Amino acid sequence: MNAAIFTGIKEPLVIQQRPDPVAAPGQAVVHLKAAALNHRDLWIQLGQYAGIKAPMILGSDGAGVVRSVGSPDDAAWIGREVIINPSLDWGDNPRAQGPKFRILGLPDHGTFAEQIVIPVANLAPKPAHLSWTQAAALPLTGLTAWRALFTRAQLTGNERVLITGIGGGGALFAMQFAVAAGAEVWVTSGTPEKIVRAQALGAKGGVNYRDADWVAQLQKSAGGLFDVIIDSAGGDHYAGLIELVRPGGRLAFFGATTGNPKGLDLRKCFFRQISLLGTTMGSPADFHGMVQFIGMHRLVPVVDRVFPLAAAEAALRHLESAAQFGKIVLAG
Repeated sequence: MNAAIFTGIKEPLVIQQRPDPVAAPGQAVVHLKAAALNHRDLWIQLGQYAGIKAPMILGSDGAGVVRSVGSPDDAAWIGREVIINPSLDWGDNPRAQGPKFRILGLPDHGTFAEQIVIPVANLAPKPAHLSWTQAAALPLTGLTAWRALFTRAQLTGNERVLITGIGGGGALFAMQFAVAAGAEVWVTSGTPEKIVRAQALGAKGGVNYRDADWVAQLQKSAGGLFDVIIDSAGGDHYAGLIELVRPGGRLAFFGATTGNPKGLDLRKCFFRQISLLGTTMGSPADFHGMVQFIGMHRLVPVVDRVFPLAAAEAALRHLESAAQFGKIVLAG
């Protein structure tokens, strides 16, 4: 099979032939129709991730057809269209991952290839209304956004939600999920055009976080504070987010792309009974709940651009540019 191989820090991905994978008991070989990029792949390439090793097939997201299985009891999966849960060995505790937890694509070989071997427990039927590229865009960021909104922040349909940094995959999934659940959704972005596109997908409005008075703008436009805020950036704007959480509200976060918060006023957090909720990835129950929700509401992941597998390096550079609105996918 062909695969896009990470050969070392700051080295370009290269296309190489690798042996076809073979399923052990409890595993399946999936012929991949599409795979999607995540910032995790970029951070590994740039040396900004723990436990880096090479050579490695990156990629956490994928969708395809089951080609073979390693156990006769799993034969019913053969020929089925599936998506892959990239959350490996979560463990028995739904509240947090266990010591064996890891994410597909490092240290286990990932989806930037024509085939992959994966535990059968990590397969789910592909939602029938999604194309291959749309289905491949779903797993990692969809799972992360789902857990942040519903498992950790316990969103209910009549609440007001703020999603920061709209345009990235996780933020877009959080927005789509919240809108489908009946929440009133607002967004922030550093690009006005992305706010307009978010409104076309159901957001009520948004502000540019580069404006000095973005907090006041947002509170005025929304007519009040927010029950739930979903953030993946961290950084200096965190103090503003605390100002925007209503008493008893929840701020769930799953990233720190702009660094650790500065100027965080803990007194406001405890006096106003604000819950700060760290989250990452999700449990098997989260994944299956997300897939059911996607099917029930016929939600369609936003795909920014599709590259062939042979252009995986160009796809990573497009991700690095931060110009995307939605997921970047490899197909064909």
